Amino acid sequence: MSPGPQEGEPRPFGLPGPLPEGERILWQGQPGWRGLALRAFHCREVAIYFAVFAAWRAATGYAEAGLEAAAVRAMALLPIAAIALGLLALLAWATARCSVYTITDRRVVLSIGVALTATLNLPLKTITRADLKLLGDGSGDLSLGLGAGTRVAYLTLWPHARPWRIKTPEPTLRALPDAARAASVLAEALEPGASARVAQVRAFAPDMRPVPAPRPAALAG
Repeated sequence: MSPGPQEGEPRPFGLPGPLPEGERILWQGQPGWRGLALRAFHCREVAIYFAVFAAWRAATGYAEAGLEAAAVRAMALLPIAAIALGLLALLAWATARCSVYTITDRRVVLSIGVALTATLNLPLKTITRADLKLLGDGSGDLSLGLGAGTRVAYLTLWPHARPWRIKTPEPTLRALPDAARAASVLAEALEPGASARVAQVRAFAPDMRPVPAPRPAALAG
């Protein structure tokens, strides 16, 4: 028998400690900061808001004092918009840099947090559903539905949570550059008896590799 993890053994990247004996890392990844900036921190919507606000200020300025006043009022918003968007982009970059997602043959681990790092361990048996939102550039989000006995607070997860699922939060691997690959690995890591879970993952990622058919005994249960 090979010895288990020893005290002082190097901690694997993205994990709270050495892997237990026999556990294997199947996939690791980090969110892309641009995807987080656009879809989690809503930089696009903030930019549109400032553009509409600037247009409104320009229109009112033009109606009151002419073209020069319109330009002055619109340009006055540029520094504020630049600072706001810059801060959101910086926060997205820091969040991406400090986040690591890991799939092993036993669990899914989310190491998250900028100022304070938190680690969320989700045994594969607690995952009841997995949904993949795949975008045109190949990036996407992989959301994990959890069993009734497993619940994590939405604010604890955010931005690593499925949007608008506040009552039943779903941990989400956000803005993955290789989202389909992560979904494929997760499908293969789930127990053979979890046919409904595997089918749900595959339905959202049709390009994944085939998953072995479940055993008849597991289906009966």
